[in-house]
Amino acid sequence: MRKLLAVVLTFAMLMSLLPAALAEGNLEPITLTVFRGDPGDQPAEDNKIYKLIEEEFGVKFEFEFLAGDLDEKLGMMIAGEDYPDLFDGGNSADLIISNGALINLLDYISPEKTPRLWAHIEPQKARLIEKDEAGNDVLYIIPNYGLVDGPQIANEINGPAFFMQKQVLAWAGYPQVHTLNEYFDILEKFLAANPTDENGNPYIGFDILCEGWRHFCLINPVQHLMGRPNDGEVLIDVSTDDYHTETFIDKPYAKAYYKKLNEEFHKGLISKDTFVMNYDQYIAQLSSGTVLGMFDQTWDFGNATAALRTAGMDKNTYIALGLVYDPEYVDGREIEEHYLNGSLPNVRRGFGISVNCKCPERIINMWEEMLSEKWQLIFNWGIEGEDYYVENGRLLMTKEQKAQRDDAVWKMHNRALAFFESSPKKQGWIMDGEFAGNAWDPANQPEIYFDGMVDYDKEFLSAYGYSKPADFVNPPIELAPYGEAWQIDYTPVDVEHQDFLDIQDKRLPELIMCDPAEFDGLWDAFVEEITPSATAFGDYMQQAVLAEVAKVVK
Repeated sequence: MRKLLAVVLTFAMLMSLLPAALAEGNLEPITLTVFRGDPGDQPAEDNKIYKLIEEEFGVKFEFEFLAGDLDEKLGMMIAGEDYPDLFDGGNSADLIISNGALINLLDYISPEKTPRLWAHIEPQKARLIEKDEAGNDVLYIIPNYGLVDGPQIANEINGPAFFMQKQVLAWAGYPQVHTLNEYFDILEKFLAANPTDENGNPYIGFDILCEGWRHFCLINPVQHLMGRPNDGEVLIDVSTDDYHTETFIDKPYAKAYYKKLNEEFHKGLISKDTFVMNYDQYIAQLSSGTVLGMFDQTWDFGNATAALRTAGMDKNTYIALGLVYDPEYVDGREIEEHYLNGSLPNVRRGFGISVNCKCPERIINMWEEMLSEKWQLIFNWGIEGEDYYVENGRLLMTKEQKAQRDDAVWKMHNRALAFFESSPKKQGWIMDGEFAGNAWDPANQPEIYFDGMVDYDKEFLSAYGYSKPADFVNPPIELAPYGEAWQIDYTPVDVEHQDFLDIQDKRLPELIMCDPAEFDGLWDAFVEEITPSATAFGDYMQQAVLAEVAKVVK
């Protein structure tokens, strides 16, 4: 009997050392291959969150990040049907979907089997669930961002804007900057007075990233200058019954922007190098603190911001400005700025599960559990006592905890961003349970948002009478019924759309750098060249927008 008892106790002790998920039954340890359609860094081997995932779910990850051109990389993977288990195709996710690389998640997700996942997608299912060629409901990707609980939080501008280094605005006396001319006027004056930084490095007035799919930095500003949030490559008049949709790049109001850039190029604010830089070179320039301004999206240069923060170069970090055209460019009209849109699911963006994956149900069940309060707090806030503390039901961070959270090196050891950024996640407010009324993202927690800033940012915002960066733009507008048009599937006009983009990529830098005396003639030639593909793409988008509206407005 004693021998039997000893065996039982030994077995119990061994079981207590196993990961919970493995001890409960039949989950073998596995390694999931993962592809992320954007550049990134491998997490540290001792990353504590990945260790917790391994302990609870028996899962390790083998990450591959994008190096080079996204479409070229995806094309090679498609040709060889060489798919990872978890597949994030980035902005070219339509390629892997149309080529049959992803499974239909609805085969595994339902209100009965996965109540958390279903409740997560259900409010936006009209936008998320599509029809395949046979008329069946399909869902290939659960959005990585945009499925928000509760009222919208707008502390920062995470999407597109014109950006300017804070030190430039401080030097100019904290002016209000609302128009294109005001923006470049300040950059010109600062650069004239401060041609180099304190180390003798020349300042660059304005950078334009043109590489690959990130050419939105070159192409997209026009729609925002016209007062609209991000609809990709079309301008949509939401005040009309037919949601009038047109390509904007070939219109007279677009000419005004590129003519302005031509002027600034010849004044020395823009260098030729900017048109041939790759993404890594661009980030390196921003990280050096020598680039005074650019048009981009906040998430796109997060690594540069982190590097500047780590180096203590807070004055060189950027503030997002919602610029519009000066009335002289648009027949004397006053344009109202709308950069912030209503909450929008990031359709077809995030992880899909590939057809090569041998354990899709296990991934789905893992995601289901990871949408619990416990795991969302781990992914967002970290470990209680180490990364945050709780006081009277409020989730809070000390200054030291907030500072370490912003450190790029610390993140590699203490956050599971390579996995979490592309996975289904809770956003907005915690609506139920012990921590209801707190924000899922610590960056949005009211108590720590302003107090968590470095002193320079506090002083900078206070000089404007603001408490958050989003105060520089108007509040979010109501999301249009079609969502945001950049999410619409362009596959039916792939050829025309690609031609449309290729012409812009080639001609717009030429227009910016050309002799000012030749600009008007070259612009007319550009419009003539792009009109056939612009017409085909614009006509398609008009019908596609109406189709999207019909899905939601019934």
